[in-house]
Amino acid sequence: MNNEAKLTKYVKAAGCAAKLGPGDLTEAIGSLSCTHENVLVGMDTSDDASVYALDSTRALVQTVDIITPVVDDPFVYGQIAAANSLSDVFAMGGEVATAMNIVGFDGCHQPRSVLKEILAGGESKVRECGGVIIGGHTIEAPEMTYGLSVAGFVHPQKIYRNNTPRVGDVLVLTKPLGMGILTTAIKADMLPSDAVEKVASILATLNHKASRIMQRYDVSACTDVTGFGLFGHAYEMSADRVSILFDIDAIPIVEEAKALADMGIIPAGAYTNKAYLSDKVAVQKAHRNEIMLYDAQTSGGLLIAVSQNDAPKLLEHLRNEGVEYAAIIAEVKAFYDKPLAYM
Repeated sequence: MNNEAKLTKYVKAAGCAAKLGPGDLTEAIGSLSCTHENVLVGMDTSDDASVYALDSTRALVQTVDIITPVVDDPFVYGQIAAANSLSDVFAMGGEVATAMNIVGFDGCHQPRSVLKEILAGGESKVRECGGVIIGGHTIEAPEMTYGLSVAGFVHPQKIYRNNTPRVGDVLVLTKPLGMGILTTAIKADMLPSDAVEKVASILATLNHKASRIMQRYDVSACTDVTGFGLFGHAYEMSADRVSILFDIDAIPIVEEAKALADMGIIPAGAYTNKAYLSDKVAVQKAHRNEIMLYDAQTSGGLLIAVSQNDAPKLLEHLRNEGVEYAAIIAEVKAFYDKPLAYM
């Protein structure tokens, strides 16, 4: 067995660490406080990153994230983990400045060459968006993990929050769903190599370009779709203040994920997300792809609330710049029953 093949094989053998669901996380951090005059975005909301004012034109954006291997190739795994970590800064409308590696590495079962490749993959993505790796920390761990602590900058008056959509806006999603299902299949050796490459390419794509493009249009809110799934992050966007109506047939979904879901290859995180949101969703009509709405994503796309006038222009711009999966998937309505619904 080559070094690359050992990555996801080892994760399967060790068992993936249990992921906190949205309700568990809210309970865990509920007693923490970050009240300070310079804190523009802290833990009192579910925003993607923290923002700390430095002066009238600059604010510091900070975030951190780690993941276990989702593909066998260590370099590509490093790229995906970095793209996942960097995304929160882009969702806030910021630019990445620096990043620090965070690594849990099993030196007893993995050669140092694997760690070198993972770090090189991560660095390639940080450099791609204009940032620089300035250090990090590594521990010996029974389960491999990698990610970044990221710092960037944003103008204090140009921060995108995740919970400020306007009634009448539409939502644009920039990457397809199904990544939780697909990475589960990769770990079980159930995807052919061409499908694995397709998934890896989507996961390793930065949201940097999409973030820069959206800043040219009338955008009221933005978040990135990750572990809580599309509906988990859309619920945060609603803030129990508006209702968001989704056209499930308009949502981009990787075709291979649909077939796998029909076979029952669905990670536990999707069911955790669905259980948490069950009383917050109005179902107008049952749909084959319903579970995709809750599928926990790694390195998912941006979910952008934009005015109806600017939505077609934003969509065209995104697609012209290579954001091929971008689609208008929902409309923000005045609150009428529950915060989320789909038809």
